[in-house]
Amino acid sequence: MARFESRPGSERARARSLAPLRALWPFLRPYRLQMAGAALCLTVAAVTVLALGQGLKVLIDRGFGTGEAALIDRAVLLLLVVVLLLAASTYGRYYLVTWLGERVVADLRRAVFDRVVDLEPGWFEEVRTAEVISRLTTDTTVLQALVGSSVSVALRNLLLFLGGATLLFVTNARLTGLVFLVVPLVLLPILIFGRKVRRLSRESQDRVAELGSFVDESLHGIRTVQAFTHEAADRARFAERVEAAFAVAARRTRARALLTAAVIALVFGAVSVVLWLGGHDVVSGRISAGELSAFVFYAIVVAASVGALSEVAGDAQRAAGAMERLSELLEMRPQIAAPERPTPLPSPARGAVELIDVSFHYPSRPDRPALHGVSFRLAPGERVALVGPSGAGKSTVLQLLLRFYDPEAGCILFDGVDLRRTDPQELRARIGLVAQEPTIFAADVAENIRYGRPDADDASVRAAAEAAHAMEFIERLPDGFTSQLGERGVRLSGGQRQRIAIARAILRDPALLLLDEATSALDAESERLVQAALDRLMASRTTLVIAHRLATVLKADRILVMDQGAIVESGGHEELVRAGGLYARLAALQFDSEIRSQKSEVRFAAQSSDF
Repeated sequence: MARFESRPGSERARARSLAPLRALWPFLRPYRLQMAGAALCLTVAAVTVLALGQGLKVLIDRGFGTGEAALIDRAVLLLLVVVLLLAASTYGRYYLVTWLGERVVADLRRAVFDRVVDLEPGWFEEVRTAEVISRLTTDTTVLQALVGSSVSVALRNLLLFLGGATLLFVTNARLTGLVFLVVPLVLLPILIFGRKVRRLSRESQDRVAELGSFVDESLHGIRTVQAFTHEAADRARFAERVEAAFAVAARRTRARALLTAAVIALVFGAVSVVLWLGGHDVVSGRISAGELSAFVFYAIVVAASVGALSEVAGDAQRAAGAMERLSELLEMRPQIAAPERPTPLPSPARGAVELIDVSFHYPSRPDRPALHGVSFRLAPGERVALVGPSGAGKSTVLQLLLRFYDPEAGCILFDGVDLRRTDPQELRARIGLVAQEPTIFAADVAENIRYGRPDADDASVRAAAEAAHAMEFIERLPDGFTSQLGERGVRLSGGQRQRIAIARAILRDPALLLLDEATSALDAESERLVQAALDRLMASRTTLVIAHRLATVLKADRILVMDQGAIVESGGHEELVRAGGLYARLAALQFDSEIRSQKSEVRFAAQSSDF
C-alpha cells in the first residue's frame, strides 16, 4: 500500500529544482483567459515604467535644458498620462493575479480533499490527520502567495529587467557593459542560498505540521489532559515543538535575508560605481544630463528587478516544497475502489451475507492476524450476535463487511456478489452502522440525523428521531432540531449521541444493519427505550450485532463466539452455556447479574398477571 512520508529536513532527488511546481499547470490551465488578461496588464505596466525613463530624459534635456515652459508642460502632461495608464494596468494586474491565486488554491484544496476522502481507513492508520490538515491549509496558502503574488512580481520584474537592460544599451553601451559585469556575481548567491532556502522551507513546513498534530491531539483529548493534570507537561512539550519550528523558520529567514541583502548590495554597488563614472562623462561632455538621468533610472529599475527576482526565488523554492507535499497526496490512489466494470448488486437488496475462509491483517500490524479462516452465513432477516473478548476480531468483521479493507484470503459475498467485484458506494448504501462511539458532526440535530439519508425530508427525520426515542431530549434543546451540537457532539451526553446515531441508521433503512455495542452508553431506562426501537428496526432486516449486553444476546437468532480472530463456537444462548466453553465463561463473568435481574423481572411479571 502506497504511503507518503514526512521527514523533517530531508531532501529527495527532485527537491533540488522547481520541478514540483509543474504540477500546478492542470489547475492553471482552465483560467487561460484570466492569465492572458493579467499578462497584458503586466506588460502594459512594465512598458509604462520604462517609458518614464524616456520622459525623464526628454524633460531634462529639452525642457530644463532649453528653458521652454511649454515643452515642460507637455512633458509633465505626458508623464501624468503614463502614470494614469500605469495605475490602471496595475489595478488590472493586481485584481486578476490575486483572483487567479485564490481560484487555483480553492481548486487545489478541493482536489486534495476529494482525493483524501476517497482513501481507505487503512491509509489513515499510518498517517496523522493533522499532517494532512497542514498540507491542505498551510501548504496551499504558500502556493496562494506564489500564484497570487510572487509569479506576478517575478514576471513584472523579468520584463523590467529585459526592457531596462535593452534601454541601458541604447542609452550608453559602455556604461551598460560595466553594469553587467556584476551579473555573474548576483547569480552566485542565488544559486548558493536558493538551495538552502528550499531545504529549510520543506523542513519548516514539516515542523509546523508536527506542531499541528500535537495541538490536534491535545485539544481533542482535553478532558484526559486535565483529568490527569497533564497541562504543565503538555505546555512544556508544546513549547519544545514551537521552539523547534521557530529555529528552522529563523534559519530559513536568515538564508533568505542573506540572499536578498547580497543581491541588493552587489547590484546597487554597481549602480553607484556607474553613477560615479557617468557623472564624469557628463562633466566632460561625452553624454548629456538627460541621458545620465535616464541611464541611472534604468539601472535602478534593473537593480530593483534583480533584487525582487532573488526574493521571489526564495518564495518559489518554498512553494516548490509545498507543492511537492501536496502532490504526494494527489498521487495517492485508493486501494479500495470499484473495478472498471463493477458487478451490480441485486435489487431489491435482501441483506444475505457470507464470509468464506476470510483471513486479514491490519496494515499497521502485519505480524498479528486480525482474522484467520473465518466463515459464516447470515440469511436475509436473520439476527446474529458476535461475542468474544476484546481483540477477538469482532469489529474487524464489521469493517470488512463495509469494505473498509479487503481480506487477504477468502472472500465476502453480499447478496451473492463478491465485495471486490462491486462498487463500494453501492454496497455501503445498503448498510446501516451504529458504532460504539458514534460520530456526531459540528452541525445541528437534523443535519446529523439526515447524514443517514441526505435527501430525507423533515418529516422523515422527525419520524426517525421518534423511533430512536430521541425526541425527549431534542425537544428540550434550545432550538430543537436546529440546535447546534458542537464539535463531536460535545453538547450531548453519551446516551444522547448514541440515540442520534441510531436515528441516523433508522432513517437510512438499510438491508444490513451493523450494531457495534449500540446500547453500551445508555442508562437502564434509555437502553430499554432504544432497545425497543432497535427491535422494530431489526425485525425486517439482516442484523449483525457486536454484543455484551444479555438482552441483545438472548434475542439473537444465533450467537457466534470469536477468539483470537477465529470463530470458536456457534449456537443459541442455552446451548452455548451448556457446552461450558468460552461463551459460558463470558456469560458467567458478564451476564450473571443480568440473568438474575431478568429472572426477577419475569417472576414479577408472572405474579402480576395472576391478579
